[in-house]
Amino acid sequence: MDAIWLRILYTAVNAVLPIILMIALGWFLRQKGMLGDQFLKNGNKLVFQLCLPSMLLVNIYNIPSLADIRWDIVIYGAVGLCVLFLIGVVTAVITTPVPQRRGVVAQCSFRSNYAIIGMPLAAALGGPEAEAVAAVVSSVAVPLINVLAVIALSMFINEDGSGKVSVKKILLDIVRNPLIRGVAAGMLCLVLRWAQIRIWGDVVFSLSIHTKFLYTVLNYLKSITTPLALIVLGGQFAFSAVKALKKEIIVATLCRVLVAPVVGIGGAILLRNLSVLHCGTAEFPALVALFGSPVAVSSAIMATQMHNDEQLATQLVVWTTIASGFTVFLLSCGLMAAGLINI
Repeated sequence: MDAIWLRILYTAVNAVLPIILMIALGWFLRQKGMLGDQFLKNGNKLVFQLCLPSMLLVNIYNIPSLADIRWDIVIYGAVGLCVLFLIGVVTAVITTPVPQRRGVVAQCSFRSNYAIIGMPLAAALGGPEAEAVAAVVSSVAVPLINVLAVIALSMFINEDGSGKVSVKKILLDIVRNPLIRGVAAGMLCLVLRWAQIRIWGDVVFSLSIHTKFLYTVLNYLKSITTPLALIVLGGQFAFSAVKALKKEIIVATLCRVLVAPVVGIGGAILLRNLSVLHCGTAEFPALVALFGSPVAVSSAIMATQMHNDEQLATQLVVWTTIASGFTVFLLSCGLMAAGLINI
């Protein structure tokens, strides 16, 4: 029994600790003056506008076919996100009377750092099979998360900071979101590949074969996404939460690291036991990534651009990342002990 627990601890540490160490490295480099404000600002923009969309495009493009999409897991993830969105909105209204803070609190409940931290975590916990499931889930989860985030950040205030909501502005923000564009491009490639096979019986044009130079560049961008984003995130760490934001920080952090995993993963376990949802050792790491990872780094960028409380959004990125280091570790250990994740 002791040997099994040691293996569980060893696997969980090797999955979670590299992410925390990369963030710590970014913080350390900032303290040493090697990362300046301008670098961090530009790094954030580079990750959000170019690297993340490229990574999502490649991940979805690499799905072998539409037939490999596990629709039960995809639909379950989408429903879980919508439930957390509703929980977040209600919590935000109860927690704070400040309109600029309500959207930030609401998005923290459902907006996980799925692309940057979640997908590498899924791969570390479940290997290539779990990484493939995580990529499939991202094809629906990432655009849905961003659509819900735009709604959450827009529903309490308008672009001028007033209480008047513009539906047109919400729709434009959804269309302009780089992550949604990256997912849309990946899905387009996937559908075109499927259409070629159905029409001609074979793939006539392939991004990875006929435009290999472009595919190589996209893979280069994908490869630097996670390390660059984690280092930039660490460089932005500021352990100086404003006293006036204490209540919102505590409530939103608990929603992200406790409520979301209980709802998302607890529901999956319940439905699995009822034989409603087929969820095994390749699927649970993807669900840990979706419901257990901290709030997305891009949430603070979007909050700033959409005239919400930038300071609260930045603090939530910091504190949910710190807290999730412990909760994801404990969650991973628990799932391994239950045989739901391979040791």
